Amino acid sequence: MQTISLGPSGRTTTRLGFGCSSVMGVMNRRDSLRMLDAAWDAGIRHYDVAPSYGFGEAEGCLGEFLRRHAGEATVTTKFGIPPAEASSFWSAARQLARPMIKAMPGLKAKLKGAASAAGGAKPARPAFDAASAKASLDRSLAALKVERLDVFLLHEAEAGDLTHQDLHLFLEVQQATGKIGAFGVGSEAGKIPPLEHVRPEYCPVLQYDWSVLDPLISPTESFRMHHRSLTENFTALREALADDPARTRRWSDHCDADLGNAKVLAGLMLKASLVCNPESVILFSSKHSKHVFNNVAVAEDVTAEARALRLYALTRSEVADQTVAETGVVT
Repeated sequence: MQTISLGPSGRTTTRLGFGCSSVMGVMNRRDSLRMLDAAWDAGIRHYDVAPSYGFGEAEGCLGEFLRRHAGEATVTTKFGIPPAEASSFWSAARQLARPMIKAMPGLKAKLKGAASAAGGAKPARPAFDAASAKASLDRSLAALKVERLDVFLLHEAEAGDLTHQDLHLFLEVQQATGKIGAFGVGSEAGKIPPLEHVRPEYCPVLQYDWSVLDPLISPTESFRMHHRSLTENFTALREALADDPARTRRWSDHCDADLGNAKVLAGLMLKASLVCNPESVILFSSKHSKHVFNNVAVAEDVTAEARALRLYALTRSEVADQTVAETGVVT
């Protein structure tokens, strides 16, 4: 698989990375480890996780996997959103609920909300300070069973959160001593420009959402990692095409691909993320090993590049036409 230098971390990894948001969430430990193994067998070497994933259990599961591949994989984890406090009651409830969560994914959010309510009110915003970052970093290193993190991101941070000067010094010291390879911010796309403008010192690495529905990103000094090239964006585009068979036929002819086929559409959307962001790591999550291998096959298929770019041009044209229709402003 194509590789890339992982920003300021000093390491090289695969351009396609596996997001662990479903690990220990909708999947039990055995199935979670099986998915991590599938990503490895498919050739993926970068794994993205956070303390809050999998009801707080994803880092530990990934750590069990990493112990079998010591030093061979690169890892991103985050600081800022802690795992929900869970009593033994809620731990048992999660185990009982997992079969239902598989059938009803929306139940996961409700269960997390109930667990949070049971644990008492939480601050609206996390404390992005050095002491909190140190505690989170130490916990993540222990859970992941590693001595060094390749990338350490401030999870969902906004420019206004980063007012503690000791935090940046702490991150620089951890990088200098080798505990982390690089640091940055993982947040929503709309929060990135203010961060780059007001707090550029926190932006050596930026992780945020991008899909074929978004404009191209101008090159910056930050190393970028992107996610959500599919998920709800895939659902939205697939539904829009399903509602307009004439457009589906026209777009399919233009792209020389059957865009009414969900697998084909998803593949070209993922390929577009890779082609339109050539100096970035592209993350995806999955609960099915066959999807992992399909995504890797798409990533490696150079013949799909032209079709993916045609799809991107069509989606951007559609967005522009809709903007003109709604506002009268030509973009």
